[in-house]
Amino acid sequence: MAIDKVKKYLEQFNMSDKVLEFPVSSATVELAAEAVGVIPARICKTLSFKSPDGCILIETAGDAKIENSKFKSLFGFKAKMLTPEEVLEYTGHEIGGVCAFAIERDDVKVYTDISMKRFDTVFPACGNSSSAIELTCDELFAISKAIEWIDVCKDWE
Repeated sequence: MAIDKVKKYLEQFNMSDKVLEFPVSSATVELAAEAVGVIPARICKTLSFKSPDGCILIETAGDAKIENSKFKSLFGFKAKMLTPEEVLEYTGHEIGGVCAFAIERDDVKVYTDISMKRFDTVFPACGNSSSAIELTCDELFAISKAIEWIDVCKDWE
């Protein structure tokens, strides 16, 4: 299971015991916020996009949306989301539990959007649709092995 792979991955950061598992679905921002007990904006959603040489994962705040012009300006191509099958192929996680943890492919690049920096902690999924972990933004950036903080979102300010 993907959650077991994520827990094993998190061991190297002494974080595996911080994984939260819920008896209810946390597959959407709204469901995750309800399960965790926070506002939806504090849920870290991981969005998956095609790139010329693989896949780009962008971690954003739950209330943020990708602004196409910012995306194209930064990456040099139009934002096109992966299909659910492609998400599973590239990340090892199914839609509803996608996170940037335990990614085993070299053609997957992770970026973290500044929309989350307004919060002390955020809650990304942990590989399945009924899990999360509370992390500071710096912890999220480090654990997800993000390349850089970027500004490609709108509707969160």
